[in-house]
Amino acid sequence: MSQITTITFFHYNNHSSRWWAFRQMGLAGAQLEQVEGLRFSKLLGSGAGNGFSIWPNFSNYGLLGVWENETAARLFFDEHPLFREFRHQCAGWWTTYMQAAKAHGEWDGQQPFPITKTYNEDSLVAVITRATIHTRQLWRFWRFVPSVSRSMDDKAGRIFSIGIGELPLVQQATFSLWENSSAMTAYAYRSKEHKEVVRRTRQYGWYKEELFARFHPYKTEGDWNGGGTPLDGYLGE
Repeated sequence: MSQITTITFFHYNNHSSRWWAFRQMGLAGAQLEQVEGLRFSKLLGSGAGNGFSIWPNFSNYGLLGVWENETAARLFFDEHPLFREFRHQCAGWWTTYMQAAKAHGEWDGQQPFPITKTYNEDSLVAVITRATIHTRQLWRFWRFVPSVSRSMDDKAGRIFSIGIGELPLVQQATFSLWENSSAMTAYAYRSKEHKEVVRRTRQYGWYKEELFARFHPYKTEGDWNGGGTPLDGYLGE
């Protein structure tokens, strides 16, 4: 198989492990740069509640990676000391393996997700959105985030969603999983709350860099808070 993308979420349930995880946001990047076969990576924090908040959640973190192939990813997850330490410190974790099917925009001046899969509207779809927000537009942006995030919770076909980011307030991203593209686009293009954000984004020019990518998940592993993974039952595993 050609290049793949993975995203792993970790949950930490005590003070010492949360402090360890917080420190990795500044420390682990140098180690990740040395991982063989890892072409792009980001350590991501999350917001309170369902992740879409100005207040940080020191219990949940993410690790995004773009790999030369699945073999490189497997070596990291199975054998690398850094990932073993993440596993040791956390109370729960899960990973989604994905192939990029659509992407536009940039992340740190590059498009990091090479397209390796033909897009299928009937298949499971994962979505990553990411933006760097103009400082002068922060108050406008965060005025609308709470209502938009609440509107996502009860949407038909949504499997999982979380707000994540590299820097609080300024560099924000979302990750969501949907049963198919119809469910995803019903929210993205017909939800009144989301449509209003899109309209205001165009009106005010909130972002100085943005990216939108769709993926088809094909494998999941881990145990998220004692309940398997959100994709169990969807991938035939």
